[in-house]
Formats: sequence, structure tokens, C-alpha cells
Amino acid sequence: MSENGNSSQKTDMNEGAPAASAPFSATETGGDKALRASMREHEQPALRVMARPADANIYGDVFGGWIMSHVDIAASIVAARRAKGRVATVAVNSFVFKQPVFVGDLVSFYATIIRTGTTSMTIDVEVFAQRLQGPQPSDAPEAFVRVTEATLTFVATGEDRRPRALP
Repeated sequence: MSENGNSSQKTDMNEGAPAASAPFSATETGGDKALRASMREHEQPALRVMARPADANIYGDVFGGWIMSHVDIAASIVAARRAKGRVATVAVNSFVFKQPVFVGDLVSFYATIIRTGTTSMTIDVEVFAQRLQGPQPSDAPEAFVRVTEATLTFVATGEDRRPRALP
């Protein structure tokens, strides 16, 4: 139970079903990370976007702010579904850039509700880049790399933009 008396069971973005697994932890091994990445590759992301030249600096690295805005959008999609309406981002609890994102990467944003309160919910977002371009042999599979992790808090709001109870 959360401090607000509501369940804190972890759910994924699909109809409030229990999540398949926990978020990455600092203790995972390289093999665990690879397995988790391959598992995520077959899930439906909350958002998927191709990084374009306009999203990058002159060296081809995508701006962190571009990733941050898409993380917020992906998390808000899941939050709005859970709230059955309007939500507002009230906190970015954590944000870690693990690897760079490059122009041409197909970027997938996976969002999972990890806690709910009376009016709020906390959402973990994992971001993966599928390296579609670069110096890899043509017969090699594209790399699927975890590039960012974030945790955000949202509040359900009414038409008056004031907090309201989650359904």
C-alpha cells in the first residue's frame, strides 16, 4: 500500500496488467542486461521515434533534451490511460543517460507504472535505441541498446487543472 492507501502494484502500459519484470538495477550483469533488452525488443513500446538530423548536434549525437521530451510524452501516454483523462507531470524523479543516441537510430520508449496514490502515479521509462545504421556487417543483426532510464511522477487533473482522484 502507498502512503495514500492505494495499491503500489507495478503495472505495464496495457490495461493495468501486472508487469512482466522489474526495472534495471545497478547489480545486473551484462548478460542480464542483454536478456532484458531482447525481452523489451518484443514488447509494445509506449512510443517509437526515428532520430533525425534536426534532432542532433553537428557531430550526429541526439540532444538530451529531445530524449527528455519524448520520455515525458511516453510516460504521459501511459499516465493518461491509467487516469482516464488529463494528467500533468509534477516531477522528474531521476534521469540517467546510459549511451548516446545517433541520427538514424529507431528509439523505443517503454513506460511502466510502478506506484499509484490517490491522485498521482510514478512511471519508469526505459529507452532503447535500435542501431539501424553504422559500421556493422550487412548480415549482422541490428544492435538494441538501452540508452536512458527515467522515473517521472504525474498527477491526474480535472478540467479545472486541479488534482483529482484516480479512477
